Amino acid sequence: MKLPHYILAMLAFTTTGLTLDACTNSLDIPAQGALSDQVLATQSGVDALLTGAYAALDGQYNNGSALNLAGGNAWEASPSNWTYGSIAGGDAHKGSDGSDQPAIDAIAKFTADPSNGYFNSKWRTVYEGVNRANSTLRLLAAATTISDANRTSFAAQARFLRGHYYFELKKMFNRVPWIDETIETAAASAQPNTEDIWARIEADFQYAYDNLPATQSDLGRVNKWAAASYLARTYMYEKKYSQAKTLYDLITTQGVTTSGLKYALTSRFHDNFDAAAENNSEAVFAIQMVANDGTNTIASANQGDMLNFPYGNSPFRCCGFFQPSQDLANSYRTDATGLPYVDTYNSYPVKNDQGVASNQAFTPDAGNLDPRIDWTIGRRGLPYLDWGLHPGADWIRSPGQTYAGPYSPKKNIYMQATQAQYSDQHSWAPGTAINYNVIRYADVLLMAAEAEAQLGNLEQAQTYVNLVRARAANPVNFVYQYTNNSNPLAGNSSTPAANYTVAAYPTGRFASLGKDGALRAVYFERKLELAMEGHRFFDLVRWGTAEATLNNYFTYESTITTDIRGGRFVTGRSEYFPIPQRQIDLSRSGGTSSLTQNPGYN
Repeated sequence: MKLPHYILAMLAFTTTGLTLDACTNSLDIPAQGALSDQVLATQSGVDALLTGAYAALDGQYNNGSALNLAGGNAWEASPSNWTYGSIAGGDAHKGSDGSDQPAIDAIAKFTADPSNGYFNSKWRTVYEGVNRANSTLRLLAAATTISDANRTSFAAQARFLRGHYYFELKKMFNRVPWIDETIETAAASAQPNTEDIWARIEADFQYAYDNLPATQSDLGRVNKWAAASYLARTYMYEKKYSQAKTLYDLITTQGVTTSGLKYALTSRFHDNFDAAAENNSEAVFAIQMVANDGTNTIASANQGDMLNFPYGNSPFRCCGFFQPSQDLANSYRTDATGLPYVDTYNSYPVKNDQGVASNQAFTPDAGNLDPRIDWTIGRRGLPYLDWGLHPGADWIRSPGQTYAGPYSPKKNIYMQATQAQYSDQHSWAPGTAINYNVIRYADVLLMAAEAEAQLGNLEQAQTYVNLVRARAANPVNFVYQYTNNSNPLAGNSSTPAANYTVAAYPTGRFASLGKDGALRAVYFERKLELAMEGHRFFDLVRWGTAEATLNNYFTYESTITTDIRGGRFVTGRSEYFPIPQRQIDLSRSGGTSSLTQNPGYN
């Protein structure tokens, strides 16, 4: 059974004194039909609150539109972090045109200030998840009729979820107040944000790892190995490479998915972005998205990514956002041996159709390419999943493709053949049932490779990277030309759509590169494999390479598009987003705020 994803009645289960936002003093939403702790302090009551804590993962909990009850739009707090991780990291442009959602342009160029409403929406939405996890733990402590085993399981799941929410806040804002189940709602707004909360996040994931089962009967519930993976990721952010390696050694040899499968890369790369193949052997921790299953009679399926579809005369209706960058496209160029140009990729640009009308002839790039480009980026003249050939300018919102370039996103797009089952058309823009993989096994392998390289174990680092590259090299991952308008995904054509040339690193290559060169190769592989999945900016920051990488990106990409001209990453300021001004104002008491602003934003 799949864990119920949308608990629309969740607010009716609100316990006395619990409100929508425990992180500020703007607690002015009454608990309609609130039930007492005594009524809810049962196994079913605690499980209902826990399910509500899971439901907050999607960042939506909307009311039948794209409006988020936390005070913004669903896309402002999307769990995929397409704005904060991918656009700010150079994977993509905002897209659309300059008049639509200009707040994202400021984020992309690092000119945004604390008044930018996107930050407040993300802050409040993620703290809603914290609040629900805390409410579960608080009620659990009051319940007396729950078995010890179930009590431990509920606590471990709630603490895993709280760890996830705080990890999101920490990597985005750095300075965030720790509010747990011991802090009363009335005192929440007075909590300072001066403590480094990494140790507390570690503690939540460690508890979850120690107490969760290896498998779960309900898809969507987290297990021991998801907790281990998240704890290891936390160690990586803290640069505790030895501790991370210890866990990765266990995960890669013993870890199993919630469905009991041994963790492994799927043969087909695209299975990670196809609702029909979700919860596979590569899914470590996935946010469950649903459509057309009878539970979402209002717009609900992954509305956080609802803007990110080709526009113009495309079949998707809206909205032309999240356009991959030329810098990202160039990254997929390979040499004659099938290896990437890690340091010089922009010297070998991929041909594009910018400025070429859809009714004019265009021949796609004929050079060597990693096939992951065509599962990540929609390019003119190449199959766009099973929707036909991407027509170029006709699907790009900006005239002449000058604002954000010529490309379209692809990983978030549902299939034409299964759209009746996996797309959500209840709203003015489409939603999808495509799960968002917070952690997938390729991510685990590349984090493990990074830990090994940092520790000087270059051969093992190369082994992990080559597992990922070998999957990409499997011909099942080539995009094939259409045959008589047939589905190119069915493998019924023997003609690749591009000149795909990709290979594993030869024996001894990482050793010859040395530690620094091996790390650059690992970092680049994460860019190729995880592009457009919301990781890039946060990776660059934790590696300490953000200033050089992003300022080079602004210099190069600004010669192609107009949207990010003037962008500049400033060390000491741009590593973290500003604490929302709204939250600072709400936390004031006697003229003094309990929240301290991040450097460079005062």
